[in-house]
Amino acid sequence: MASAVLNQDQASPRTVSAPPAGASAALVLADGTVFYGQGAGASGTVVGELCFNTAMTGHQEILADPSYAGQIVCFTFPHVGNVGANIQDEEAASAPGREAAVGMVARAPITPPASWRAEQGFDEWLASRAIAAITGVDTRAITRRIRETGMPMVALQHARDGQFDIEALTALAAGAPSMEGRELARAVSGAGHADWTEGGWDWPAGFAAGPTDGPLVVVLDYGVKANILRRLVSAGARVRVAPGSASAADILAMAPAGVVVSNGPGDPAATGQYALDTLRGVIDAGVPVLGICLGHQMLALAVGARTLKMVQGHHGANHPVKNLETGQVEIVSMNHGFAVDRATLPEDAIETHVSLFDGSNSGFRLASKPVMAVQHHPEASPGPQDSFGVFADFVGRLR
Repeated sequence: MASAVLNQDQASPRTVSAPPAGASAALVLADGTVFYGQGAGASGTVVGELCFNTAMTGHQEILADPSYAGQIVCFTFPHVGNVGANIQDEEAASAPGREAAVGMVARAPITPPASWRAEQGFDEWLASRAIAAITGVDTRAITRRIRETGMPMVALQHARDGQFDIEALTALAAGAPSMEGRELARAVSGAGHADWTEGGWDWPAGFAAGPTDGPLVVVLDYGVKANILRRLVSAGARVRVAPGSASAADILAMAPAGVVVSNGPGDPAATGQYALDTLRGVIDAGVPVLGICLGHQMLALAVGARTLKMVQGHHGANHPVKNLETGQVEIVSMNHGFAVDRATLPEDAIETHVSLFDGSNSGFRLASKPVMAVQHHPEASPGPQDSFGVFADFVGRLR
C-alpha cells in the first residue's frame, strides 16, 4: 500500500513508496497519510486521538495529565526536553492516573536536559511512562490539518529497525473508536479514599504542608491532577480524595464542607452515565460544589445542559477567558475536546466565563444553589496562575 507524507509547506499529501533512510517512527492516519520521523520514548505501537497543544513549557506536566488518557499530543512548540523531567512535576495523583497520554509528536529531536531541577532526560522519562514519540515531522502541517478537519484517530509506531507495516497501521487508525461516547475516567480514577496534605510548590522550600483545621473538601477523582489538590490545600482546605465511582451517600457520610468534581479524560456524557446521580445527590443536599474541566461538563449535564464534541478542542497554556461578572480577562490553561452547549444551560444557570478564542462557555454558577464550575484549569501546571483565585474563592465560601 502506498504511503504518504506532508511536505513542509503543503497541507496535501504526496505519495512515496518507502520510508526515508534513518526513519525509526511513523505516524499514520486512517486515510493512509503517513508522517515519517525519528522515534523516541517507548518502542512499539500506540493508537489514540491526535490533538495539538500550543504550550511552550511544561511538556512533562501535559503528558502526565490524566485528562490526556487515550490521546497523542502534537506540540506546536518545536523544542521539547530541555528542562528534562522530575518527580515534583508529576501530575498524576494516583497510580491509575499515570495512564495518561500514550504518544507525543514534536518537530525537533528531544534535547538533553539543561535544568538544575532535571532528574531524568525527557526521552528516558517518556520510555518510563510507556509513551511512544515521533520527532522530526512537520508539526505545522499536522496542526493545520487538525484545525481544518478535526482531531483524527491515528497509529504511532516507534520501530528501531525502521520496518513499518503501513497497511496494518492504517487499519489500526481506521478501526480505533472515536473519543465521542468513550468512558475513560474510570480507568484513571484512584481506587479508594485518601487524604491529601501536600500544598503548592515554592522554591527553595518545596511543597508546603497542609492545614489541620481547615474545611473538609472531598474531591471526586475522575483523573484528578495533583496540582488541583495542592491548590485546594494552599487555599486552606483539608482534602480527601474519593473515587469517581463513589455514591452521593458515600460522599455525604464524610460530612464535607464542599465537593470538587475533578478533571478527567473521555466523553463527559459517557462518564455521566454512572456519575450524574452522585452529582445530583450532592447538589440536592446543598453542599457547595466546584467543577473543573470534565467536572464542569458533568455538572452542566447534571443540571440539564448538553455537551458537544469540539472540532479541534482547546489545548494550551495561553487561552484568554473573560470573567463576565468582573470583566477581567485571564490567560489560562485549557485541555478539553468537549464543551458545554451554552444554549442548553438552564434558566437557573448564570454564565460566568467565556472563551475569547471562540465564544464557548468556560464557566457557570447556579443562582439558587452553591454550585460553580470552570472549563479551564485554574491550577495551571503548566500555565499562568491568573485563575488561582478560583480555589481561594471556593474555599473561602466554606468557612
